[in-house]
Amino acid sequence: MPRAAKYDRKTALDKAVSLFWARGYHGTSLKQLELALDMRPGSLYAAFGSKQSLFLEALDVYASDLLKQLDEQLKAAQSPMNALQAFLRHMVIGDSPASEPPARACMIVKTLLEVTEEDEPLGTRVNELLTDIEEIFEDLLKRAQREGELRGDVDCERLARLLQVQIMGLRTFAQRHVDDQTLEPLLEDVNTLLDGYRVRH
Repeated sequence: MPRAAKYDRKTALDKAVSLFWARGYHGTSLKQLELALDMRPGSLYAAFGSKQSLFLEALDVYASDLLKQLDEQLKAAQSPMNALQAFLRHMVIGDSPASEPPARACMIVKTLLEVTEEDEPLGTRVNELLTDIEEIFEDLLKRAQREGELRGDVDCERLARLLQVQIMGLRTFAQRHVDDQTLEPLLEDVNTLLDGYRVRH
């Protein structure tokens, strides 16, 4: 019977996400990873293979957590458009002051801006994740159309892309350490934009 791992992989990955999200891929050293994950170099490599493979796995965990949050918003709102707007608020401002993330900017976008041609696997994965998220937005918008919430003449692919651009922009702006009072009116502007695509009853 194989011996159980001396670490909890999910806990280790959550710690890696926090560190990479705060410091970036290149800004995170192996020593910092060893300390954060409480793992020796040999154990770290045995578990994850390399810094790059660990980062890729951490990036997938981050993206998975985002989609879980969107799913939770959808269940709570019981409306695709309301869920998207609630998700937008969660992404930009968060749920409470106690839930302050490691960085205000999205980890995926931070990675997109950081990686170079030499980091091709990272750049490829980031673009795949952004495409996946955009397609999920598009599916939700099409559902909103079917349910009579979104106008039938709306190009859902284009609106999904616009929504992603707004989220990326607001979260990058938030990285300037502006307060929520500064972000609130900008968030209202985006919600007003989205409301303009709703069916008028």
